[in-house]
Amino acid sequence: MMQAVIISIAACNNVSSGTTETEFQESLLIPETTVEVVETTEAVVETTPSPTPTPTPIPEPEHIVVSFLGDCTLAEAKAWDGSSAGFDAVINGDYTYCFKNCAELLNSDDMTLANFEGAITNATSYKVKEFVFGSPYEYTEMLTYAGIDAVNLANNHSGDYFEQGLTDTQTAMESIGVVWSNQHSYGIYEVRGVKIGMCGIDMVDGDYAGTAYPLIDSLKEAGCNIIIVSAHWGIEKDYTPRDSQVVAAHDLIDYGADIVIGTHPHRLQPIEKYNDKYILYSISNFCFGGNTGLSDPDTAIIQCEFIMDETNTYCVDYRLNVIPYSQTSTRPGNDYCPEPYEWGSEDYYRVLNRLNWAQEDE
Repeated sequence: MMQAVIISIAACNNVSSGTTETEFQESLLIPETTVEVVETTEAVVETTPSPTPTPTPIPEPEHIVVSFLGDCTLAEAKAWDGSSAGFDAVINGDYTYCFKNCAELLNSDDMTLANFEGAITNATSYKVKEFVFGSPYEYTEMLTYAGIDAVNLANNHSGDYFEQGLTDTQTAMESIGVVWSNQHSYGIYEVRGVKIGMCGIDMVDGDYAGTAYPLIDSLKEAGCNIIIVSAHWGIEKDYTPRDSQVVAAHDLIDYGADIVIGTHPHRLQPIEKYNDKYILYSISNFCFGGNTGLSDPDTAIIQCEFIMDETNTYCVDYRLNVIPYSQTSTRPGNDYCPEPYEWGSEDYYRVLNRLNWAQEDE
């Protein structure tokens, strides 16, 4: 509210010459002063300061750590004559047993992928072959305890109990939240907005171009930022990849795979860096219920750190970490409980040498 003050003054007339000094001085006094206060109303405009715009957040490049395990056969080997090994008796209902030495590690990564050989099924009809592998549904608790998030089913044992066994296995995996893939279907696992796409090939029973290429195309169309190809190939007990494996692996990388993971030889084979990406030709068995004894217990958990670009759209770098393991914690024999080799031990460096790997490389 603003106030205007108006002051009116009545001035005196001119003083005559006959006026005394006192009268003259009194005549200079203001005889009357009127003060009038007039209130006026003026609109006050209140202004609100414009908000400071919030800057659009810039995504931080993600570092996605994926652990890879070799052949995991959580079952007794049922032989052609109906006999079986002793896996069930050793486990004896303890579903934390097999992975107790690595569960903490595998639960701390972003994803763990294993090659799962065999079937989770109640089917009783199985193929007539040297060995078949089948497990009851309860054995899936081993996978959840171990932090295994995804499995490859493209191998020569996923169909041991025919199509019913394969369907049962896929259903069982879905029921516990494990993503599965094979040479007919792909799987996608998402971590912090980054899509990891997976597919598999079984070169024991087929080729790679006709199976893997269409799946890689589908993974690209689905917006996958990382593409992993699991390859079940090669010859059992080989310590070096065959030429056909090398050609196939290079082609798969050139076609769009970020990494190729090999299994089936039951042995470790060298790691190759090709076009700045990695090929693990064979990472051997990891927990293999089919063997009561092991002629070569060497294996490894291999972790790949996928470093994304600033928009988390594609990988710009790959870093490997090799953790040498034994498939058993007691030797000789096989107690189906893998444990890490002691750092710096002869066993530790033997694994690195077989993989043609030195940790100083990274």
